[in-house]
Amino acid sequence: MTLAVNIAQSGSNNATFRNRIINGAMVFDQRNAGASVTSTSNPFTLDRWQAFGAPGAKYTVQQNAGSVTPPVGFSKYLGVTSSSAYTVTSGDYFFLTQHIEGFNVADLNFGSANASTVTLSFWVRSSLTGTFGGSLANGTPNRSFPFTYTISVANTFEYKTITIAGDTTGTWATGNTSGLEVNFGYGVGSGLSGTANGTWQAGDYRSATGTTSVVGTNGATFYITGVQLEAGTTASPFEYRQYGTELALCQRYLPAVPSIPVGQTFAVGMCISTTAGYGFIPLPVTARVPPTGVTFTSGNTAVYNSSGTAVGLGSIGFSTATTQTATLSFGGSGLTAGNATFMLCNNTATGFHLTGCEL
Repeated sequence: MTLAVNIAQSGSNNATFRNRIINGAMVFDQRNAGASVTSTSNPFTLDRWQAFGAPGAKYTVQQNAGSVTPPVGFSKYLGVTSSSAYTVTSGDYFFLTQHIEGFNVADLNFGSANASTVTLSFWVRSSLTGTFGGSLANGTPNRSFPFTYTISVANTFEYKTITIAGDTTGTWATGNTSGLEVNFGYGVGSGLSGTANGTWQAGDYRSATGTTSVVGTNGATFYITGVQLEAGTTASPFEYRQYGTELALCQRYLPAVPSIPVGQTFAVGMCISTTAGYGFIPLPVTARVPPTGVTFTSGNTAVYNSSGTAVGLGSIGFSTATTQTATLSFGGSGLTAGNATFMLCNNTATGFHLTGCEL
């Protein structure tokens, strides 16, 4: 087992796309660039990972929180830190989720007699020891498989594997909606916890009953990386995909431009009047669905006319989008109707991401 784990960390396997989890090594954090995020309103944190919490503001999520040494072969991990000593009630829930797109799990044949067995593997570390829980679930969700695992030594990364027979009943999406959810609980009330008895159950369960509550201890931590879900009865070496390939997989759900150098064009458009215009941005990859908004994460922007003269920029916002391009609207002064217009960085680098593509 030790030899297999070491091979996994060296990236020496050749098979591709065994791992249905995207950003399982926690490398990409396009939204936050490593900043801490408070779990309020169920935010997406590191790419593809959503942090649920009710009530809110009971914990934070940060890439490489606490700056501990990751397992051999990994450089990043997702870190959860409890913000208080909170007693979880029946209706409360605190857990981490990745929604796997139906297209990426259709071949598992869940919901049929041919449902594939899958194996979940991951590295985990906590300041607490004991029994921890999580689940697999369908996207509805009304079918769940609660599971448990044990953290034996505090503040030490441990490798875990869990094998789960595929569900032969229920409804499982096979398109661009949530086909399979992977959940890791760190404080889930009885209303969303089920008995970990090795079976699929009717209900929405995000963890197992009787498991450790990280949010119950002020300053307690829960760190995770190397998450892999694959078909089969045995965990194989962690699948390292090329950096550009993994980034493109993330950008299907979060089209983002983290930083554009000063003076570099990021959209080309047209003035429709002396005070308004549109700029067009090609998306880096085909989005899961058309974006519905834009968030500027740093810097500021300016509008230049076709002769290179800066004009006033009063506002900039989202207009429309397809799965391949987005249109931004802008208002300003000194524009000429019909002129080609370039939206450029002003005197600081800018970054933005398009929203609405996540599951």
